[in-house]
Amino acid sequence: MDPIRNPYAPGAGQRPPELAGREEQISTFDVVVARIAKGRPERSIVLIGLRGVGKTVLLNTLRSGAVRAHWGTGKFEARPDQRLRRPLASALHTAVRELGHPQDDDVDHVLGVIKSFAQRDVDPKAKLRDRWNPGIDAPAVTGRADSGDIEIDLVELLTDVGGLAADVGKGVAIFIDEMQDLDPEDVSALCAACHEMSQSSLPVIVVGAGLPHLPAVLSASKSYSERLFRYARIDRLPKEAAFRALQGPAQEEDAEFTDEALEAMYAATGGYPYFIQAYGAGVWDLAPASPITVDDVKVAMPEAEAELAVGFFGSRYERATPGEREYLRAMADAATAIAEAAAADETGETPGLDDIESVPTSKVAEVLGRKPQSLSPARDSLMKKGLVYSGERGRIAFTVPHFGRYLRSVAAE
Repeated sequence: MDPIRNPYAPGAGQRPPELAGREEQISTFDVVVARIAKGRPERSIVLIGLRGVGKTVLLNTLRSGAVRAHWGTGKFEARPDQRLRRPLASALHTAVRELGHPQDDDVDHVLGVIKSFAQRDVDPKAKLRDRWNPGIDAPAVTGRADSGDIEIDLVELLTDVGGLAADVGKGVAIFIDEMQDLDPEDVSALCAACHEMSQSSLPVIVVGAGLPHLPAVLSASKSYSERLFRYARIDRLPKEAAFRALQGPAQEEDAEFTDEALEAMYAATGGYPYFIQAYGAGVWDLAPASPITVDDVKVAMPEAEAELAVGFFGSRYERATPGEREYLRAMADAATAIAEAAAADETGETPGLDDIESVPTSKVAEVLGRKPQSLSPARDSLMKKGLVYSGERGRIAFTVPHFGRYLRSVAAE
């Protein structure tokens, strides 16, 4: 097959040619936008899921929908080493410019508030050349969103931005990727601000995306957070949607998969969108002609898996220290032990290891022959690096699908 015509897009955050299986989330967002435009109360939205399920792609798609509705939008990716003020100020600066408000004085006032909010993060002892400038021409507005209390300042900031949007009958949506990495104080302030926007019926919403434990992060900051957001779990695609994600792009290039090839592709990818794109790209390049057959899939699998082992899995594994890698391998072994025990008790067959979503931390300690408390530093470090997460007390899981499979294959070499 002609590699130049390869239609698949296995890049981080790249929109696939066929965004299959996400119609419900897109429709829900369109309803939220339409309701807010009519002055109806609505909640902000949080997308949760493992890495590789397409959260960033969906976040970008929703932002495009807001742009089509003539909203002001801004986006940033949260980082553990960065507080909220700077990235949010940049996002809101973009959003205000997109609103197209006709009154320059009103716009300059709000931009001045954004600047004031951002510069409150500056070390007052820093030299002028070292001070961060948000790139806003308007003068800072003293006494607004600059108290130093992030919760007070954020409420004041979004109130002014929301008022500007309401003037022109539009809304503002702030899109936050990797939302679980926000500082706890910033999470609390963001929840409080969303609560205030909802109570005041101001047209400002937050659309966040993060790992499966994000709801627990939000709940820990504010007890009412479960009522502030619409939570949408983004998971692997059902078979029909996965088939569309594979077959649709191929047909656009005058090619197709046989039914048996589609089944083999689904078994290999587990329905995870990133893997669908990665395997699809690999099979396309190696298949001699259309239709792509199950034999073509079998031939391409080793090469696709080898590329994933280096780029998708290996790059993450290399970030772990030797002690952390030991913990990761023990998690994979614990899942194997649980699956084998379940098979012995029930069917006599080993269930799919990739279907075990989490393992008890006590089981990991048992595999390593250590006390659970002694493994806390390794576990906590892996959580900070985004390699594992804890969705509930006493359990741990990989943030990357099929990571256990990768670890078992490395151990077997």
